[in-house]
Amino acid sequence: MANAFYGKGREGFALGEVDWVDDTIKVIAVDLADYTPSLSTHDFLNDIPSGARVANAALTNKTATLGVLDADDTTMTSVVGDQFEALVIMKDTGNEATSRLLIFIDTDTNGPISLTPNGGDVLIEWHANGIATL
Repeated sequence: MANAFYGKGREGFALGEVDWVDDTIKVIAVDLADYTPSLSTHDFLNDIPSGARVANAALTNKTATLGVLDADDTTMTSVVGDQFEALVIMKDTGNEATSRLLIFIDTDTNGPISLTPNGGDVLIEWHANGIATL
């Protein structure tokens, strides 16, 4: 699969249901051995099995200049669990059934994502050109 917006995530932006700057936006490390993404049908966090969610962290200092979604580099602290191969960005409402999936990322500038946690922190360095463009 390639980095892409979830269809319902795009819809959420288009309908004004997602405010990138003011909403709580999180990134989740996801084990693809336990989750098969469907960009056209998955819409909320409850579509990702809890066993596939390795770690998460909130994005800070988010910007959306000219439709380019960006944030400060993000640190997930003390990460343990399964190897993960993807990152999912979502709007966190505090309820899995309404926390909208926004962006699926499984590659970076070095190729496919793959990291086995060892209990240490994981630094996610977003691309200099931003996380994604609307």
